[in-house]
Amino acid sequence: MDSKEYHRIADRYLGDIYRIVFSYCKNKETTEDAVQNAFIKLLKSKNMKFTDDEHLKRWLIRVSLNECRNVWKSLWNRNKLSFDELDTDPAYRDETHAELINILEKLPPNYKAVIHLYYYERYPVKDIADILNISEANVQIRLKRARDKMRVLLEEE
Repeated sequence: MDSKEYHRIADRYLGDIYRIVFSYCKNKETTEDAVQNAFIKLLKSKNMKFTDDEHLKRWLIRVSLNECRNVWKSLWNRNKLSFDELDTDPAYRDETHAELINILEKLPPNYKAVIHLYYYERYPVKDIADILNISEANVQIRLKRARDKMRVLLEEE
């Protein structure tokens, strides 16, 4: 991959990938590391063939989310404060959607990921299954459970 092509890909997808991964990680530093590592892997992958730009984007999402999981598994991450323990609000917060975003932040990461990919990125269930490397049935189950949990959380507030 030449430099020009790499910069085109970074310009086109960096913001989208960052938002998706941030909704999953809920931590700026972890998100930045995961996205950076995914783009480094893209740069180093000489034999990687993508059928189209959408295939490339799905690959970047999958690799970035896997990088987040790797950070969470590390001993270092287990000894850090969580994002919820801090008194700061995320920079992406939109006041018109603050209540919904608060509810989304209370969901477990696997539910957040499918909700974000389905509703915000508008991926079909089949593509979400490919990105997260789970079955389509599992995506549908997670979507249903996430909606149910969100409904309960909204009623509590």
